[in-house]
Amino acid sequence: MSSRTKARKRALDILYGADVRGVAIAVLLGEEAERAGHQPERSSSWPYARQIVEGVDAHLEAIDREIEANAQGWTLARMPSLDRAIARLATWEILHNDEVPDGVAIAEAVEFGTELSTDDSAGFLNGLLGAISRAKGA
Repeated sequence: MSSRTKARKRALDILYGADVRGVAIAVLLGEEAERAGHQPERSSSWPYARQIVEGVDAHLEAIDREIEANAQGWTLARMPSLDRAIARLATWEILHNDEVPDGVAIAEAVEFGTELSTDDSAGFLNGLLGAISRAKGA
C-alpha cells in the first residue's frame, strides 16, 4: 500500500470518526496528531493525512454542497456515514489538490467503498465523484 493510500485511510478514519461520534473534525485531528507524535513508524502517512483532514474541515460546507448537487436523489443525511466520509475526502482531492489527478482520487475512493462499505457504495461513489470531476471542468 502506498504512503498516499495509507494517508487517505488515516484521513478517512478521522473524518468517519468525527461524523459518527458527532464531534468536530478538529477535535479528532488533534487526537490523531498527538498519537502520531508517539508512533514514528507511521510518520510517513501523517503529513498528507493531516493535509486532507485540514482541507476537508476548511472547505466542508462547499464540499457538502458539491456532493449534494451531484448525488442525484441522495442527500448527505441519507448516505451511509462511511460513504459520506469517502466522498468528502475524494471531493477535497478533486477540487482542492491539483497534485492528485481526479482519476486517482476517484479510483482510491471506489476502492475504499469496495473494501469498507456496502455492495452499492463503489458504484455510487464512482458516479458521484465522476460528476463532480466533470462539473469542475465545466
